[in-house]
Amino acid sequence: MFTSLPRFALLALAVFSMLPLAACSSGRSKGDIPYVARDVSTLYANAKRYLDRGRYLEAATLFDEVERQHPYSIWARRAQLMSAFSYYLDADYTKSIASAQRFLAVHPGNRDAPYAYYLIALCYYEQISDVTRDQKITQQALDALGELARRYPGSRYAADARLKVDLVRDHLAGKEMEIGRFYENRGEWIGATLRFRRVIDEYQTTTHVPEALMRLTESYLALGVPAEAKKAAAVLGANYPGTIWYERAYKLIERNGDVREKREKRQKPPKSA
Repeated sequence: MFTSLPRFALLALAVFSMLPLAACSSGRSKGDIPYVARDVSTLYANAKRYLDRGRYLEAATLFDEVERQHPYSIWARRAQLMSAFSYYLDADYTKSIASAQRFLAVHPGNRDAPYAYYLIALCYYEQISDVTRDQKITQQALDALGELARRYPGSRYAADARLKVDLVRDHLAGKEMEIGRFYENRGEWIGATLRFRRVIDEYQTTTHVPEALMRLTESYLALGVPAEAKKAAAVLGANYPGTIWYERAYKLIERNGDVREKREKRQKPPKSA
């Protein structure tokens, strides 16, 4: 959803496709490739030709045929990853994930395992929707990216994975803020407070924290706990002093103090003569 496949991932094709191309027939509908027993080099080369022409579904189908017709050849292992990559380019993320997971199940220690994990993570990442919708896929993207970074921290894909982790976490924090603001608009202050606190506690490095602290200040004042509101505003002032969110929180605290002072004056009994 956010970014396209990095250039180095595209260059990874060269690792898996070193055979010369062979002639292949065309003219069939997309993905309509009947079963015909062929030698492994012809199958693989024809699949690569489809891929080069941007006919990703036909390419994926032929790469699958390599695995099906020649499961014990060295090309079957390469074809699994090329199939996953082709399905990814065709935006069939479910099949891409399945192909990559099948590769990892059979070849967990292979040198190309980081690439398989990366493809899985990308497939989830590309499906991330806006914050108004369910974020299950977003969480799956975060989990997959985190697993890649943990398993292969020194791989060429780890740096991009860590960058995407930050973006995904910011997206999830945005979802929490969206729900918190919804509760706040309905006057459901406890529900709003829980959401804003979660952003501060679990997503403290995201861009949403300053607003969360301001809205937490707002919610605590509405709940009648000014001491907690002052604490939230103090944290906001200490960490984000120049933001509009601190300015708003400061005004809220100041206004609340004036209101309390006026209220106390009205309730104070008159002095006896």
